[in-house]
Amino acid sequence: MKVYLSPPVMNADVERRLVAEAFDSGYIAPCGPMVELLEREAAERFGFRKTLATASGTIALDLLARALDIHPGDKILVSDLTFIGSIAAFVTMGAEPIFIDADPQTWCMDPHLLEAALQRYPQAKAVIATDLYGQSCDIDALAACCAKTGTKLIVDAAESVGATYRGRASGKGAWAAIYSFNGNKIITTGGGGMLLSDDEALVDLCRKLSAQAREDFPWYEHQRVGTQGRMSNISAAIGVGQLRHLDAALRDKATVWDAWEARLRTRPWATLMPTASYGVSNRWLAVITLQGIDPFKAVEALAAVGIESRPLWKPMHLQPVFQSCDSLLSGVSERLFECGLCLPSGRNLRPETMDEIIKIMDTLC
Repeated sequence: MKVYLSPPVMNADVERRLVAEAFDSGYIAPCGPMVELLEREAAERFGFRKTLATASGTIALDLLARALDIHPGDKILVSDLTFIGSIAAFVTMGAEPIFIDADPQTWCMDPHLLEAALQRYPQAKAVIATDLYGQSCDIDALAACCAKTGTKLIVDAAESVGATYRGRASGKGAWAAIYSFNGNKIITTGGGGMLLSDDEALVDLCRKLSAQAREDFPWYEHQRVGTQGRMSNISAAIGVGQLRHLDAALRDKATVWDAWEARLRTRPWATLMPTASYGVSNRWLAVITLQGIDPFKAVEALAAVGIESRPLWKPMHLQPVFQSCDSLLSGVSERLFECGLCLPSGRNLRPETMDEIIKIMDTLC
């Protein structure tokens, strides 16, 4: 049986009941009572004034790019150590990304490098900082940098749903944040995502843009171009059940992390990702840096016995598509990519599977 990196866990009876309610309501396509319920419960749980349930986290970022009215040549300052989905929508609209390296203590965007980048690019349209592997970026430090130039701070919190930063939900304190409910995240709607903000006018605008930016006329009237970005009522029903069990998911993830920590503390070839002092990670993935082991060979060795693992994100400045882009680099992201490994971290990961992984890794030293 294949061991996946982070498979979904369903609360079968709860989700089935809610999906049945969604069917009975007659709302199947985007929007409906479950979408509204998910948005209300998420706003209450995470402490944002407004939320917008979307078809994916990527779509939520697309809506923010549209709301910012991105044009070709606009500069955006973005995390170097991230997934391309964090910036793809902005780049597609013509924005020029400038990559900011990671802080070695958190692996998220380095606020000192951001400050230097904003001195060089004070006209930047937005800063997009990524929460990494369940850990929040230093939102207050980044926001303080942005405040000096009036630059909008967006937090891609796709990986950190349920994490906290100084007692606040991940992303809280930025102009806007996005969450992902993809199948491999800590909770899922089978896909899906969410835009969250205390700027109510922003969420209202993104809601309109997510419905093809249709104006309030009897016919189809459009003053700007939008997209179809709303979550379906069926997906939202799953999300309501998942959200109500988020605390259980966080406990399970913490248990898996602790089990990995206990096994790895005596292994000279592994060091767990550092934990930032300013918050509590949701422990989405157990990520290690390796000493004396090639992470790419480790991925191959584990895959040979049906165990999924993954290198860290390849930094954006190393991606062929971004070779002409400017960067403010310290070497942290590149070093992490060269020695980092994401271990299986599913909520139901068995102790014997962890022991098997340890044995395989021992043979690679």
